Amino acid sequence: MSNRPAATEYPSYSQKYVDLVPEEDIVAALEKQGRDTVALLRSLTEEKAKSRYAPGKWSVKEVVRHFTDGERVFDYRALAFARGEKASLPGFDENEYAAASDADSRSLRDLIDEYDAVRRSTVALYRGMSREAWTRSGTANNNPATVRGLAYVTLGHERHHLKVLREKYGVG
Repeated sequence: MSNRPAATEYPSYSQKYVDLVPEEDIVAALEKQGRDTVALLRSLTEEKAKSRYAPGKWSVKEVVRHFTDGERVFDYRALAFARGEKASLPGFDENEYAAASDADSRSLRDLIDEYDAVRRSTVALYRGMSREAWTRSGTANNNPATVRGLAYVTLGHERHHLKVLREKYGVG
């Protein structure tokens, strides 16, 4: 897909994520980001992955689990919209998800493998979309969005969190 989404194709609170995506070939960008993220995460030690930049903040593992969980949610929404879902889909509370994720009890390798599987699934999902499916829309968390908009949100959301990992946690 090579057309950028309009601002009406994703929730306004996602603008900061879409702004981080200059690419037009979103599938290729998702593929590349997946490879780069796996390589970055594999460079970390288990101890670094448990670190937090301040008390009460998420650990590196929790951040990774968060953007993996977010990707799953965005992918489900994209799939539902592509298939013509008319019901409004629920939102999700990122802090409640993080608190229930048990990310710190899992090995970094396990979290990386899960992320990689999710990203490969994301790429396959979008690669298999028809031209028409990219512009299909629906409602999630009381906000309209299109399949295309969600693809851009997915890429930008992870970019946002990778930037946080670099700048606040010293990752990479």
